[in-house]
Amino acid sequence: MMLTLFLQAPAGGNNSMMLIMMGAMFVGFYFLMIRPQMKKQKQEKKFQEELKVGSRVVLTSGLHGRIAQIQEDGVVIETLSGKLKFEKAAISREFTDARFGEKATKTSDKKEITDTEKK
Repeated sequence: MMLTLFLQAPAGGNNSMMLIMMGAMFVGFYFLMIRPQMKKQKQEKKFQEELKVGSRVVLTSGLHGRIAQIQEDGVVIETLSGKLKFEKAAISREFTDARFGEKATKTSDKKEITDTEKK
C-alpha cells in the first residue's frame, strides 16, 4: 500500500515543472543546434556574395579551378580541361594568395637563383 502511494504522481503541481523543463529543452536545442546552423548559413551566403572573378576555388566535388565569370544563376569555372558552369553553392572554399604565397615565393626564388647562376 505504501509503495503505491510513492509511485503516484502529485495531481496539481507537476504541470508548471513540466512547462519549465520543456522551455529549458527548447532553449538548449536553440543554442546547440539551431543557432550554429543559422550562423553557418550566413557565412556561406556572405562567402558566395564575396566571390570575385579570378579567384582560385575548390568545388564540393573536389574540382579545382579559377572563376572566369559570375552570373545570376551560377559561376563559370575555368579548369585545365575547359570552362564549366556550376551553381554558387557548389563552391566549397577559396584558395587565396596567402595560402599559396609561401610556395609561390619559394619556387620563384629558386628560379631566380638558377637564372642568376647561369649568367
